[in-house]
This record gives sequence, structure tokens and C-alpha cells, in this order.
Amino acid sequence: MASGGSGRSGSESSSSLSVSSQLRRRLSSVSDTCKGKMQLVADLLLLSSETRPVLTSEGLSVAETFEQCRDTVIARTKELSILTHDIQSQLNMGRFAEVGDRLLEMGDLVVSLTECSAHAAYLAAVEMPGSQPALPGLVDRYKVTRCRHEVEQSCSVLRVTALAELTPQLLLEVSQSISRNLKTLTDASVQASDRSKDRFAKDQFKLGVKCMSTSATALLACVKEVKTSPSELTRNRCVLFSGPLVQAVHALVGFATEPQFLGRPACVSPEGKAVMTAVLGGAMSVVSACVHLSQGLRDISQLPENSTKMADYRERLRNSASAVSDGCNLLSQALRERSSPRTLPPVNSHSVN
Repeated sequence: MASGGSGRSGSESSSSLSVSSQLRRRLSSVSDTCKGKMQLVADLLLLSSETRPVLTSEGLSVAETFEQCRDTVIARTKELSILTHDIQSQLNMGRFAEVGDRLLEMGDLVVSLTECSAHAAYLAAVEMPGSQPALPGLVDRYKVTRCRHEVEQSCSVLRVTALAELTPQLLLEVSQSISRNLKTLTDASVQASDRSKDRFAKDQFKLGVKCMSTSATALLACVKEVKTSPSELTRNRCVLFSGPLVQAVHALVGFATEPQFLGRPACVSPEGKAVMTAVLGGAMSVVSACVHLSQGLRDISQLPENSTKMADYRERLRNSASAVSDGCNLLSQALRERSSPRTLPPVNSHSVN
């Protein structure tokens, strides 16, 4: 009887370790996804040499006025501070599933905060004397490039995820993400084709959509097959057919983002550039800290719990969370002052710092 109880105990322990290992791998994957998304959006909106408004997927401005953007961003910074504290609390309790969920929320929140910050910087800059607003083109570079990245991410999930972890729910999420982003690309391309006056461009946009659609149909059929008949063979088909879709999307987005389709960026005065730099710098400090936080969570997810490095890694994570809070304060102050807090007198002039 003792031996039977021991066997059950060993089996339960093994099962518990397996679940923990899966949750850690998911957290690692989520960390990579969030980090990539935040870095891409920062590259496109905060580090770009061109000044343009930020539009929603429906083609509307993310906000009408600078004040709306400012209030939205400040509200987002408060939400972000709450989330980073929650992430640390869940991690301390060993709840890796909840940490992954909160990290996904944080990634979406940082993207929204970045978009509003970039649009606020644009509005503040073009309000300055001597500045001229951007002229829209046939294609919104930010929107189609984001779609390309999302499709790449979805296809990457199919390539790197082990068969046992390709659950029906994950496959459904991947299919929905691919379909949603391809619809956005299709709508943007059809609209560009209709509005273009160049015969070649009209046809090429449509041909690009046709090529992308055919590749997507072939891939999604493979995803459906691996869902109903999971095996290494059906999974490998997803890997094979994801390549042509990524190539088709790359080709279409590469063509769509040629300079002649993008309109004209804003012409900004020196005063406008100063305001813009202050706001974008504040936003970049938030994104940078959140990227480090994501990396820290990834590092921890790959360490054994009894590792001698764990205390050091957790300390780094606390430092990253503190940097997120500092970045949020910097951004909020830059938006309120319309200048860089680093160039303002310190709040407490008696501080020894």
C-alpha cells in the first residue's frame, strides 16, 4: 500500500512539474510576443524621422485634440502602474498563467499609450507657428506594417509551438488573428487601388491581395486539419504553407509603403520639434522600461525556481517596474508642460539628488 501511495505521489508530482513547465514556456512566448509588438510600435511611431498623425484601423484619428490625447495617456499610465504591480504580485505567488495574461494586457496597453502619445506629439507640433500638417496618402504605413507584423507573429507560433501545445483554443486564436489582419490589409489595398490614378498601381494592389488571399486559404486549411487530426505531419503542413503567406504579405506591404503612396509628412518648426521630442522621449522611456520588464519575465520563466540567480533576476524585475513608474511620471509631466521635464527646474529644489 505504501508503494502504491508513493507511486501516486510521484505521478502527481511529475504531472505538476509538467503543467508548471508548460506555463513557464507560455510566459516565455508571451514575453517575446509583447516585447516584439512594443518595439515595433515604438520604431514606427516614436523613432520615425517622419511626423504623421496616428490613425485607427478605421482610418480615423486616435483623438481629435491634444487635450483628449493627453488625458487618455495619463489615464493609461495609471492603469500601467497598477498592472506592473499586479504582475509582480502574481509572480511572487508563482501564478505564471496569470502573469502571462497580465503581460498580454500590458502589451496592448503600451501600444495604445504609444499611439496616443505619438498623436499628441504630432498635434502639439503642428499647432506651433511655422509648422504645416501632414497630407494623407493612399496608404497608412503604420497600419499595414502592424498587420504584417501580426501575421508574421501568428505564423511564427505555428512554426515554433510543439504539437502537444497547439491546443484548439490557440489554433482558433491564430486563425482569427491571421484573418483579421488580412482583412485590414485587403481593405487598405482595395481602397488604395480605387483611389490610385496609376494603372499599374491599380492592378498591382489587386494582384497583391489575390496572391495573399490564395496563400492564406491554403494555410488556414492546414490549420483546420491539424485541429481535427493533430499529428506531426499535419503540423508540418502549417509550417510549409505559412512561408508563402508571409512572403505574400511582405511583398504587398513592401509595395504599399513605397513613398509615392504615403502622402507627405508634416513640416515642423524648431519649436514644434522641441515639444514633439519631449513627448516622444517620455513615451520612449515608458516603452523601454516595459520591454525590459518583459525580458525580465522571460528570463525568470526560463530559470529553475531554486536557481542561485533567481534573487538577482527578481531584483532586476523590480528595477524595471520602478523604471516603468518613473517613465509614466516623465511622460505625464511632458504632456502637461509640453516640454521635457529634464529641462525644467526640479520639483523639489532642496533635493540632494
